[in-house]
Amino acid sequence: MATNPAQIIDRSVVRREAKAKDKLLDKAFAFAFKGLVYAQIWEDPVVDMEGLQIRPDSRVVTIASGSCNVLSYLTADPAEIIAVDLNRAHIALGRLKLAAAQHLPSYERFRRFFGDADHKENVALYRTQIAPHLDAESRRYWERRDLSGRRRIAHFTRGIYRQGLLGNFIGLAHLMAKLYRIDLRAILDAPTLEDQRIAFETKLAPVFDRRFIRWLTDQPASLFGLGIPPAQFDHLAGDEKMAEVLRRRLEKLACDFSVSDNYFAWQAFGRGYGKGEHAPVPPYLERRHYEAVRDRANRVSVRRANYTEFLKGEPDASLDRYILLDAQDWMDDTQLTELWCEITRTARPGARVLFRTAAEPSLLPGRVPAALLSRWAYHAELSRDLTRRDRSSIYGGVHLYELCR
Repeated sequence: MATNPAQIIDRSVVRREAKAKDKLLDKAFAFAFKGLVYAQIWEDPVVDMEGLQIRPDSRVVTIASGSCNVLSYLTADPAEIIAVDLNRAHIALGRLKLAAAQHLPSYERFRRFFGDADHKENVALYRTQIAPHLDAESRRYWERRDLSGRRRIAHFTRGIYRQGLLGNFIGLAHLMAKLYRIDLRAILDAPTLEDQRIAFETKLAPVFDRRFIRWLTDQPASLFGLGIPPAQFDHLAGDEKMAEVLRRRLEKLACDFSVSDNYFAWQAFGRGYGKGEHAPVPPYLERRHYEAVRDRANRVSVRRANYTEFLKGEPDASLDRYILLDAQDWMDDTQLTELWCEITRTARPGARVLFRTAAEPSLLPGRVPAALLSRWAYHAELSRDLTRRDRSSIYGGVHLYELCR
């Protein structure tokens, strides 16, 4: 069995029963996923916290990803958060955010570092205020040079949200839009929801009818930048053309939520958060939450580990809240069953599990043994409501399960 993180990523992504061509795609995605993927996580922490109902005695375990949600969950005042991830860049980013929250001298500096993320002074702040409090591995990551020859910490002087697999994908989307003479920022300039819809329908929607775009989006490799492996691509598309699925998800992002309150729209259409005190940002970057995040940051540990393997090391009935992001879309039935055996063993009475899927329905029925799944109650109505209100808009479903008492 693979034990090193890179091998575990390969084992999670590369389908054993796939054809040779599909295995090559899987391996290409696994290679791409080993660098920085998400500078910002794409799951809405506000709906997460509503569904999870985190309490002061809650022990929470989640996948780290960009760690925006990890720090945002601190606003719900849990007892502990354990964030696990196989990607060393995500581990280094999470630890950087935690050290910055505790040691930068003011809210303004913290907001500038991770909100604007493009000021020249950020490197100096890193050296004097953050680096002395980082572990050696994280320091090595940020202080080494990337393929461009720049030290990685310099990304915070040039816009960290334009970096990584997702940042590059969004940049390419903006370039493609310019070739079609479309300004994606038109959505952000719309003063009302009605104007947002007009901008979408007149400027953005027609591009999905272009023959080249329809062909391009039907290629699984074209969505690697969204962090979508080939297996998840199939779940996302279903029986539809991928262009139609993407158009519908983009329509929700562009039209269903005011851009004045949706920082995901700013990332997609503006390649970063808006400037100014009132621009929408994740909860952990809001001024009203700064002191709580700073004072509770020591409750978080960020670990490079496989989620299931981490759970195997935890005592029975010791955890309360589980966030799986969309990781289960990558798993086969054996891996799903192993994961849910460990979740069930480690869960305290009333524990809650929240996850997302590319397709709309929950993927657990018929794949996890019925006797195991019967111990969990599925909140169907609340799950539909959370899905509807998830501002990130890219997932088909948000799903919430609760351990039966």
